[in-house]
Amino acid sequence: MGLLDDKVIIVTGATSGIGKATAIEIAREGGRVVLAGRRRERGKAILEKIEKEKGIGYFVQTDVTKEEDIKNLVDLTEKEYGKLDGAFNNAGVANIFGSLDTMATDAYDQLMAVNLRSVFLCMKYEIPKMIKNGSGAIVNCSSVVAVKAFPQFGVYVTTKHGVIGLSKSAAVDHGKDGIRVNCILPGPIETEIWDPLPDGNQIVKNLAEASCLNRSAKPVEIAKPVVFLLSDSASFITGALLNIDGGMTAM
Repeated sequence: MGLLDDKVIIVTGATSGIGKATAIEIAREGGRVVLAGRRRERGKAILEKIEKEKGIGYFVQTDVTKEEDIKNLVDLTEKEYGKLDGAFNNAGVANIFGSLDTMATDAYDQLMAVNLRSVFLCMKYEIPKMIKNGSGAIVNCSSVVAVKAFPQFGVYVTTKHGVIGLSKSAAVDHGKDGIRVNCILPGPIETEIWDPLPDGNQIVKNLAEASCLNRSAKPVEIAKPVVFLLSDSASFITGALLNIDGGMTAM
């Protein structure tokens, strides 16, 4: 028996990092996972790994900045599996940094579109399917920087603050529908999200040194708590913020 037996769960940003690790863990726990991402070849490779381990999955090429792609993702999930039980709205970028006075407006818009607007759009289309189903669980991916700002992170911080607001609001609005909505706040993670930045490795190192455990996490260390929140073991947890940060916020 797995934690997610017979549950159908969408994962956005599933072709790398936390999303990839979570998709694999969902399948290992008996869930039928729908992987959403822009990179088709990567998505197919992850799906092959899942199927090799006797898991069940489905890949949908998705650009989360496009509303029609998100609607298509959710509709195809229902068409393929007949229902939607859960979602990990994880897609995000961290490729633009700078102080607010130097940030280009189009860069601000790009971060907002991927990190915040996509979470709104995902829940906009996921929640009605869950209402139809009579229950559901959503986990949204924020960040430790949502509650502990760092220099040059201003717009990224703002997007992750917004994810918390969307998550709490959805939890309040849809608890009566049997839908739980929670939010994770990861700290330093060994993931390629930092690769576009010339000093990305140093950023992760600095964040790791600001944690009690003095190290970065592996993506699977984020994936396992997400699986728990999506499962019935977390049946009385909603509107919660889970710090998965090695103790950054304790210091």
